[in-house]
Amino acid sequence: MKTSKLFKEFFESEKSSGIILIFCTLLSLYITNSEWGNAYHHLWRTEVLGHALEHWINDGLMTIFFLLVGLELEREIYIGELSRIKEASFPIIAALGGMVVPVIIYTIFNYGTSTISGSAIPMSTDIAFALGILSLLGNKVPLSLKIFLTALAVIDDLGAIVIIGTFYSSGLDWTNLFLSLGTFALLGGLNFAKVRSIPLYLIGGVAMWYFMGKSGVHPTITGVLLAFAIPFDQGDQQSISTKIQHFLHKPVSFGILPIFALANTAIILNTDTTSKLLETYSLGIFTGLSLGKPIGIFLFCFIASSLGISKIPKDLSWASIVGVGFLGGIGFTMSIFITNLSFNQESIVDVSKFSILLASLVSAIIGFSMLSRTLKK
Repeated sequence: MKTSKLFKEFFESEKSSGIILIFCTLLSLYITNSEWGNAYHHLWRTEVLGHALEHWINDGLMTIFFLLVGLELEREIYIGELSRIKEASFPIIAALGGMVVPVIIYTIFNYGTSTISGSAIPMSTDIAFALGILSLLGNKVPLSLKIFLTALAVIDDLGAIVIIGTFYSSGLDWTNLFLSLGTFALLGGLNFAKVRSIPLYLIGGVAMWYFMGKSGVHPTITGVLLAFAIPFDQGDQQSISTKIQHFLHKPVSFGILPIFALANTAIILNTDTTSKLLETYSLGIFTGLSLGKPIGIFLFCFIASSLGISKIPKDLSWASIVGVGFLGGIGFTMSIFITNLSFNQESIVDVSKFSILLASLVSAIIGFSMLSRTLKK
Protein backbone atom coordinates (compact mmCIF):
# COMPACT_ATOMS: atom_id res chain seq x y z
CA MET A 1 0.00 0.00 0.00
CA LYS A 2 1.42 3.39 -0.99
CA THR A 3 1.33 6.42 1.25
CA SER A 4 2.18 10.00 0.50
CA LYS A 5 5.07 11.87 2.07
CA LEU A 6 2.52 14.18 3.66
CA PHE A 7 0.77 11.30 5.43
CA LYS A 8 4.08 10.02 6.79
CA GLU A 9 4.94 13.52 8.01
CA PHE A 10 1.50 13.82 9.60
CA PHE A 11 1.85 10.47 11.37
CA GLU A 12 5.38 11.15 12.61
CA SER A 13 4.49 14.59 13.99
CA GLU A 14 1.27 13.39 15.63
CA LYS A 15 2.83 10.41 17.38
CA SER A 16 5.66 12.60 18.75
CA SER A 17 3.10 15.19 19.81
CA GLY A 18 1.19 12.51 21.71
CA ILE A 19 4.21 11.77 23.88
CA ILE A 20 4.71 15.49 24.56
CA LEU A 21 1.01 15.85 25.43
CA ILE A 22 1.33 13.10 28.04
CA PHE A 23 4.30 14.91 29.59
CA CYS A 24 2.50 18.31 29.57
CA THR A 25 -0.61 16.82 31.17
CA LEU A 26 1.37 15.20 33.99
CA LEU A 27 3.36 18.42 34.48
CA SER A 28 0.20 20.53 34.61
CA LEU A 29 -1.44 18.20 37.15
CA TYR A 30 1.71 18.23 39.29
CA ILE A 31 2.06 22.02 39.31
CA THR A 32 -1.66 22.58 39.95
CA ASN A 33 -1.56 20.36 43.02
CA SER A 34 1.72 21.77 44.37
CA GLU A 35 2.52 24.94 46.32
CA TRP A 36 2.55 26.84 43.00
CA GLY A 37 -1.02 25.76 42.21
CA ASN A 38 -2.75 29.09 42.83
CA ALA A 39 -0.23 31.08 40.79
CA TYR A 40 -0.42 28.52 37.97
CA HIS A 41 -4.22 28.55 38.03
CA HIS A 42 -4.33 32.36 37.87
CA LEU A 43 -1.74 32.44 35.08
CA TRP A 44 -4.22 31.07 32.55
CA ARG A 45 -6.84 33.58 33.71
CA THR A 46 -4.58 36.58 33.18
CA GLU A 47 -6.42 39.14 31.05
CA VAL A 48 -4.92 39.98 27.66
CA LEU A 49 -6.80 42.52 25.48
CA GLY A 50 -9.97 42.06 27.51
CA HIS A 51 -9.99 38.25 27.56
CA ALA A 52 -8.36 35.59 29.73
CA LEU A 53 -5.24 33.92 28.34
CA GLU A 54 -7.14 30.62 28.41
CA HIS A 55 -9.78 32.18 26.14
CA TRP A 56 -7.17 33.18 23.53
CA ILE A 57 -5.79 29.64 23.60
CA ASN A 58 -9.17 27.90 23.27
CA ASP A 59 -10.75 30.31 20.79
CA GLY A 60 -7.67 31.58 18.97
CA LEU A 61 -4.82 29.06 18.87
CA MET A 62 -7.24 26.14 18.58
CA THR A 63 -8.62 27.71 15.39
CA ILE A 64 -5.20 27.05 13.87
CA PHE A 65 -5.46 23.44 15.08
CA PHE A 66 -8.86 23.19 13.37
CA LEU A 67 -7.32 24.65 10.21
CA LEU A 68 -4.76 21.83 10.19
CA VAL A 69 -7.51 19.25 10.81
CA GLY A 70 -9.48 20.77 7.91
CA LEU A 71 -6.49 20.67 5.58
CA GLU A 72 -5.83 17.03 6.48
CA LEU A 73 -9.52 16.21 5.96
CA GLU A 74 -9.44 18.00 2.60
CA ARG A 75 -6.40 15.96 1.52
CA GLU A 76 -8.03 12.70 2.62
CA ILE A 77 -11.22 13.51 0.68
CA TYR A 78 -9.49 14.59 -2.54
CA ILE A 79 -6.56 12.18 -2.85
CA GLY A 80 -6.29 10.18 0.38
CA GLU A 81 -8.03 7.28 2.08
CA LEU A 82 -11.46 8.95 1.90
CA SER A 83 -11.25 9.58 -1.86
CA ARG A 84 -12.31 6.03 -2.75
CA ILE A 85 -15.68 4.93 -1.43
CA LYS A 86 -14.69 1.28 -1.01
CA GLU A 87 -11.62 2.06 1.10
CA ALA A 88 -13.26 4.98 2.90
CA SER A 89 -16.41 3.14 3.99
CA PHE A 90 -14.68 1.04 6.67
CA PRO A 91 -13.17 3.90 8.76
CA ILE A 92 -16.26 6.06 8.12
CA ILE A 93 -18.55 3.37 9.52
CA ALA A 94 -16.12 2.78 12.40
CA ALA A 95 -16.08 6.49 13.23
CA LEU A 96 -19.88 6.64 13.06
CA GLY A 97 -20.19 3.79 15.56
CA GLY A 98 -17.52 5.40 17.72
CA MET A 99 -19.58 8.59 17.87
CA VAL A 100 -23.12 7.24 18.15
CA VAL A 101 -22.68 4.63 20.90
CA PRO A 102 -20.76 6.89 23.38
CA VAL A 103 -23.38 9.63 22.93
CA ILE A 104 -26.16 7.09 23.61
CA ILE A 105 -24.38 5.82 26.73
CA TYR A 106 -23.85 9.36 28.07
CA THR A 107 -27.48 10.25 27.32
CA ILE A 108 -28.74 7.16 29.21
CA PHE A 109 -26.80 8.29 32.29
CA ASN A 110 -27.84 11.95 32.06
CA TYR A 111 -31.28 11.98 30.46
CA GLY A 112 -33.50 14.60 32.10
CA THR A 113 -30.62 16.27 33.98
CA SER A 114 -28.91 19.62 33.49
CA THR A 115 -25.69 17.86 32.42
CA ILE A 116 -27.28 16.39 29.29
CA SER A 117 -25.50 19.22 27.45
CA GLY A 118 -22.27 17.18 27.69
CA SER A 119 -23.53 14.36 25.45
CA ALA A 120 -20.91 15.09 22.78
CA ILE A 121 -17.94 14.95 25.18
CA PRO A 122 -17.14 11.21 24.74
CA MET A 123 -17.62 11.12 20.96
CA SER A 124 -14.12 12.19 19.80
CA THR A 125 -10.73 10.52 19.45
CA ASP A 126 -7.54 12.46 20.10
CA ILE A 127 -5.34 11.91 17.02
CA ALA A 128 -2.08 12.90 18.71
CA PHE A 129 -2.55 10.76 21.83
CA ALA A 130 -3.91 7.73 19.96
CA LEU A 131 -1.11 7.72 17.37
CA GLY A 132 1.42 8.36 20.12
CA ILE A 133 0.33 5.18 21.93
CA LEU A 134 0.17 3.21 18.66
CA SER A 135 3.72 4.28 17.79
CA LEU A 136 5.02 2.63 20.98
CA LEU A 137 4.35 -0.74 19.30
CA GLY A 138 6.99 0.04 16.66
CA ASN A 139 7.21 -2.14 13.55
CA LYS A 140 4.50 -4.51 14.79
CA VAL A 141 1.87 -2.06 13.50
CA PRO A 142 0.79 -2.65 9.87
CA LEU A 143 0.46 0.46 7.72
CA SER A 144 -3.24 -0.24 7.11
CA LEU A 145 -3.87 -0.04 10.87
CA LYS A 146 -2.14 3.36 11.11
CA ILE A 147 -4.21 4.65 8.20
CA PHE A 148 -7.41 3.20 9.68
CA LEU A 149 -6.84 4.90 13.05
CA THR A 150 -5.84 8.20 11.41
CA ALA A 151 -8.87 8.25 9.10
CA LEU A 152 -11.18 7.27 11.97
CA ALA A 153 -9.84 10.08 14.18
CA VAL A 154 -10.06 12.67 11.38
CA ILE A 155 -13.70 11.72 10.70
CA ASP A 156 -14.34 11.87 14.45
CA ASP A 157 -13.02 15.42 14.47
CA LEU A 158 -15.29 16.32 11.57
CA GLY A 159 -18.27 14.96 13.51
CA ALA A 160 -17.25 16.97 16.57
CA ILE A 161 -16.86 20.11 14.45
CA VAL A 162 -20.39 19.68 13.08
CA ILE A 163 -21.74 19.18 16.61
CA ILE A 164 -19.89 22.25 17.93
CA GLY A 165 -21.18 24.42 15.10
CA THR A 166 -24.75 23.11 15.46
CA PHE A 167 -25.35 22.75 19.20
CA TYR A 168 -22.75 24.88 20.96
CA SER A 169 -23.59 28.27 19.53
CA SER A 170 -25.09 31.04 21.64
CA GLY A 171 -27.77 33.45 20.43
CA LEU A 172 -26.97 34.15 16.80
CA ASP A 173 -26.08 37.58 15.48
CA TRP A 174 -27.15 37.10 11.87
CA THR A 175 -25.33 40.18 10.57
CA ASN A 176 -21.93 38.98 11.76
CA LEU A 177 -22.69 35.40 10.68
CA PHE A 178 -23.56 36.72 7.21
CA LEU A 179 -20.30 38.72 7.12
CA SER A 180 -18.28 35.64 8.12
CA LEU A 181 -19.94 33.34 5.60
CA GLY A 182 -19.76 36.10 2.99
CA THR A 183 -16.00 36.28 3.52
CA PHE A 184 -15.86 32.50 3.11
CA ALA A 185 -17.79 32.77 -0.15
CA LEU A 186 -15.42 35.52 -1.32
CA LEU A 187 -12.39 33.32 -0.60
CA GLY A 188 -14.11 30.47 -2.46
CA GLY A 189 -14.55 32.83 -5.42
CA LEU A 190 -10.87 33.75 -5.32
CA ASN A 191 -10.03 30.04 -5.33
CA PHE A 192 -12.27 29.50 -8.36
CA ALA A 193 -10.63 32.47 -10.08
CA LYS A 194 -7.21 30.79 -9.62
CA VAL A 195 -5.91 33.42 -7.18
CA ARG A 196 -2.96 31.82 -5.36
CA SER A 197 -1.88 34.32 -2.70
CA ILE A 198 -1.34 32.78 0.75
CA PRO A 199 -1.46 36.14 2.65
CA LEU A 200 -4.80 36.99 1.00
CA TYR A 201 -6.41 33.75 2.23
CA LEU A 202 -4.93 34.12 5.72
CA ILE A 203 -6.16 37.72 6.05
CA GLY A 204 -9.59 36.55 4.91
CA GLY A 205 -9.41 33.76 7.50
CA VAL A 206 -8.75 36.26 10.29
CA ALA A 207 -11.76 38.32 9.16
CA MET A 208 -13.91 35.15 9.10
CA TRP A 209 -12.73 34.28 12.61
CA TYR A 210 -13.53 37.75 13.96
CA PHE A 211 -17.05 37.92 12.50
CA MET A 212 -17.81 34.29 13.43
CA GLY A 213 -16.85 34.95 17.05
CA LYS A 214 -19.12 38.00 17.10
CA SER A 215 -21.98 35.99 15.57
CA GLY A 216 -22.30 33.55 18.48
CA VAL A 217 -21.03 30.52 16.55
CA HIS A 218 -17.80 29.18 18.04
CA PRO A 219 -14.98 30.87 16.06
CA THR A 220 -12.83 27.73 15.76
CA ILE A 221 -15.24 26.52 13.06
CA THR A 222 -13.63 29.07 10.72
CA GLY A 223 -10.43 26.98 10.77
CA VAL A 224 -12.19 24.18 8.90
CA LEU A 225 -14.07 26.56 6.57
CA LEU A 226 -10.82 28.31 5.68
CA ALA A 227 -9.17 24.95 4.93
CA PHE A 228 -11.75 24.20 2.23
CA ALA A 229 -11.51 27.73 0.79
CA ILE A 230 -7.73 27.40 0.35
CA PRO A 231 -6.77 26.09 -3.14
CA PHE A 232 -5.91 22.38 -3.13
CA ASP A 233 -5.25 21.98 -6.87
CA GLN A 234 -3.52 18.60 -7.36
CA GLY A 235 -2.33 18.39 -3.77
CA ASP A 236 1.32 18.41 -4.86
CA GLN A 237 4.21 20.26 -3.22
CA GLN A 238 3.32 23.49 -5.03
CA SER A 239 -0.27 23.51 -3.75
CA ILE A 240 -1.08 26.30 -1.27
CA SER A 241 -2.96 23.76 0.83
CA THR A 242 0.08 21.47 1.00
CA LYS A 243 2.47 24.33 1.78
CA ILE A 244 0.32 25.58 4.68
CA GLN A 245 -0.16 22.04 5.96
CA HIS A 246 3.60 21.42 5.92
CA PHE A 247 4.18 24.72 7.72
CA LEU A 248 1.56 24.09 10.44
CA HIS A 249 2.42 20.50 11.37
CA LYS A 250 5.20 21.19 13.83
CA PRO A 251 3.87 24.45 15.36
CA VAL A 252 0.53 22.75 16.05
CA SER A 253 1.95 19.43 17.26
CA PHE A 254 4.77 20.84 19.37
CA GLY A 255 3.39 24.24 20.31
CA ILE A 256 -0.38 24.74 20.20
CA LEU A 257 -1.51 21.33 21.48
CA PRO A 258 1.00 21.23 24.38
CA ILE A 259 -0.06 24.77 25.39
CA PHE A 260 -3.71 23.67 25.19
CA ALA A 261 -2.89 20.68 27.42
CA LEU A 262 -1.11 22.86 29.99
CA ALA A 263 -3.95 25.40 30.09
CA ASN A 264 -6.80 22.90 30.24
CA THR A 265 -5.54 20.26 32.66
CA ALA A 266 -4.98 22.57 35.64
CA ILE A 267 -7.24 20.28 37.69
CA ILE A 268 -7.14 20.31 41.49
CA LEU A 269 -7.17 16.70 42.65
CA ASN A 270 -8.75 16.47 46.09
CA THR A 271 -11.46 14.52 47.86
CA ASP A 272 -14.09 16.87 46.43
CA THR A 273 -13.02 16.02 42.87
CA THR A 274 -12.65 12.27 43.37
CA SER A 275 -15.90 12.01 45.34
CA LYS A 276 -17.81 13.28 42.29
CA LEU A 277 -16.49 10.61 39.93
CA LEU A 278 -19.72 8.68 40.47
CA GLU A 279 -21.88 11.61 39.34
CA THR A 280 -23.97 10.84 36.25
CA TYR A 281 -21.99 13.14 33.94
CA SER A 282 -18.67 11.66 35.10
CA LEU A 283 -19.92 8.09 34.64
CA GLY A 284 -21.32 9.01 31.23
CA ILE A 285 -17.98 10.40 30.09
CA PHE A 286 -15.87 7.56 31.50
CA THR A 287 -18.15 4.77 30.26
CA GLY A 288 -18.77 6.46 26.91
CA LEU A 289 -15.06 6.75 26.15
CA SER A 290 -13.68 3.54 27.67
CA LEU A 291 -16.53 1.20 26.66
CA GLY A 292 -18.73 3.06 24.19
CA LYS A 293 -15.89 3.76 21.78
CA PRO A 294 -14.60 0.18 21.33
CA ILE A 295 -18.12 -1.28 21.35
CA GLY A 296 -19.39 1.21 18.76
CA ILE A 297 -16.35 0.90 16.48
CA PHE A 298 -16.31 -2.91 16.53
CA LEU A 299 -20.09 -3.35 16.36
CA PHE A 300 -20.65 -1.02 13.41
CA CYS A 301 -17.66 -2.46 11.51
CA PHE A 302 -18.75 -6.06 12.13
CA ILE A 303 -22.34 -5.41 11.05
CA ALA A 304 -21.19 -3.51 7.93
CA SER A 305 -18.77 -6.31 7.03
CA SER A 306 -21.42 -9.00 7.61
CA LEU A 307 -23.87 -7.15 5.37
CA GLY A 308 -21.23 -6.62 2.68
CA ILE A 309 -21.39 -2.84 2.98
CA SER A 310 -17.65 -2.61 3.66
CA LYS A 311 -14.72 -4.95 4.04
CA ILE A 312 -12.03 -5.27 6.71
CA PRO A 313 -8.48 -4.81 5.28
CA LYS A 314 -6.81 -8.16 4.57
CA ASP A 315 -3.89 -7.67 6.95
CA LEU A 316 -6.11 -6.71 9.92
CA SER A 317 -7.95 -8.97 12.35
CA TRP A 318 -11.08 -8.28 14.35
CA ALA A 319 -8.96 -8.38 17.51
CA SER A 320 -6.84 -5.51 16.16
CA ILE A 321 -10.02 -3.56 15.35
CA VAL A 322 -11.12 -3.95 18.98
CA GLY A 323 -7.66 -2.81 20.11
CA VAL A 324 -7.87 0.29 17.93
CA GLY A 325 -11.40 0.79 19.23
CA PHE A 326 -9.97 1.15 22.74
CA LEU A 327 -7.37 3.63 21.46
CA GLY A 328 -10.35 5.51 20.04
CA GLY A 329 -11.43 6.00 23.66
CA ILE A 330 -8.53 8.41 24.17
CA GLY A 331 -10.60 11.59 24.01
CA PHE A 332 -8.45 14.36 25.47
CA THR A 333 -8.11 17.42 23.18
CA MET A 334 -11.55 17.51 21.54
CA SER A 335 -13.34 16.05 24.57
CA ILE A 336 -11.81 18.70 26.86
CA PHE A 337 -12.63 21.34 24.27
CA ILE A 338 -16.30 20.30 24.19
CA THR A 339 -16.34 20.12 28.02
CA ASN A 340 -15.42 23.82 28.14
CA LEU A 341 -18.37 24.56 25.85
CA SER A 342 -20.83 22.26 27.65
CA PHE A 343 -20.60 23.40 31.27
CA ASN A 344 -20.30 26.74 33.07
CA GLN A 345 -19.77 25.43 36.60
CA GLU A 346 -16.03 25.12 37.29
CA SER A 347 -16.35 22.10 39.58
CA ILE A 348 -18.27 20.15 36.91
CA VAL A 349 -15.69 21.15 34.28
CA ASP A 350 -12.81 19.94 36.47
CA VAL A 351 -14.46 16.62 37.31
CA SER A 352 -15.36 16.10 33.65
CA LYS A 353 -11.77 16.76 32.57
CA PHE A 354 -10.50 14.34 35.24
CA SER A 355 -12.97 11.72 33.99
CA ILE A 356 -11.65 12.25 30.45
CA LEU A 357 -8.08 11.75 31.66
CA LEU A 358 -8.99 8.56 33.56
CA ALA A 359 -10.95 7.15 30.63
CA SER A 360 -8.13 8.01 28.23
CA LEU A 361 -5.58 6.32 30.52
CA VAL A 362 -7.67 3.15 30.85
CA SER A 363 -8.37 3.10 27.10
CA ALA A 364 -4.68 3.57 26.28
CA ILE A 365 -3.57 0.75 28.58
CA ILE A 366 -6.19 -1.73 27.34
CA GLY A 367 -5.71 -0.78 23.67
CA PHE A 368 -1.91 -1.02 23.89
CA SER A 369 -2.07 -4.36 25.71
CA MET A 370 -4.51 -5.88 23.22
CA LEU A 371 -2.58 -4.74 20.16
CA SER A 372 0.72 -5.82 21.70
CA ARG A 373 -0.66 -9.37 22.01
CA THR A 374 -2.53 -9.57 18.72
CA LEU A 375 -0.10 -7.89 16.32
CA LYS A 376 2.81 -9.91 14.99
CA LYS A 377 6.27 -8.51 14.24
